[in-house]
Amino acid sequence: MTELILVFKQIPWLFVALSFVFAAVIGSFLNVVIHRLPVMMKREWQQECNHYLAEYKKSVFEPNQQTLEAPIDAFPDKYNLVVPGSACPKCKANIKAVHNLPVLGWLLLKGQCAACSNRISARYPLVELITGCLVAFLAWHFGPTEQFVYTTVLTFALIALTGIDLDEMLLPDQITLPLLWLGLILNLSGTFVSISDAIIGAAAGYLSLWSIFWAFKLLTGKEGMGYGDFKLLAVFGAWFGWQVLPLVILLSSLVGAIVGLSLIAFKKLNQGNPIPFGPYLAIAGWIAMIWGESITQWYLSTLY
Repeated sequence: MTELILVFKQIPWLFVALSFVFAAVIGSFLNVVIHRLPVMMKREWQQECNHYLAEYKKSVFEPNQQTLEAPIDAFPDKYNLVVPGSACPKCKANIKAVHNLPVLGWLLLKGQCAACSNRISARYPLVELITGCLVAFLAWHFGPTEQFVYTTVLTFALIALTGIDLDEMLLPDQITLPLLWLGLILNLSGTFVSISDAIIGAAAGYLSLWSIFWAFKLLTGKEGMGYGDFKLLAVFGAWFGWQVLPLVILLSSLVGAIVGLSLIAFKKLNQGNPIPFGPYLAIAGWIAMIWGESITQWYLSTLY
């Protein structure tokens, strides 16, 4: 391993290129996570509802009945991030391995299913390409270091969260909470910031948006954001300390306002309709991860 790291340091472009290829492959898996994790969660919720409804029926409508048949499983087929294999949603034809190659597979298919010519969304190669480019940039920025490994893991998670929030307006605890704890664990040894800054950052990240949420709800009677947004900001606080939080909030609010107003102007969004805030937090947090200190210093220099 040491010899390999030395090679990467001597030939940095090789490390960047291999990082791009590896990340693009992971990007293909992230497409699966973005699509399947919400479905898995909804299935779990429905199965829990079936169970509780059966228990309610037993206790209220059939109090004298000793046994009650278990509710029919609405989803008998096994469904997770691995099973079933990738297939066309229209004709159910299995996708060949060569067509699962990141970006190239979509280009070979010309964006259509090989069996039925059903259109395949361009978002799939786009996610793979973005994942590859972001991680290649991290490889160039950090080099073959621990920071590169950790920020790559964070980047993968942020891409998955962004895709899921855009589709479902949902930031799953299955991703945000492990990220939060991972950030705190990494900073036990001061990987990015001191553990005290990380703990304060996690608490301040959550409580700041939580306070805004309740202030807005008390004033308007409406919910301005979801609890997943609190947890995602807490993730950045846990990873990079409380110092990055003002910048993340400022950048995410600015980008969100620009995108929201643009969508309204082009009549892609009705005024008053909700838009996911998670993607803007993710973008702002990633920018702060790379350039946060430089941006802060530049801003302070303009004031004095």
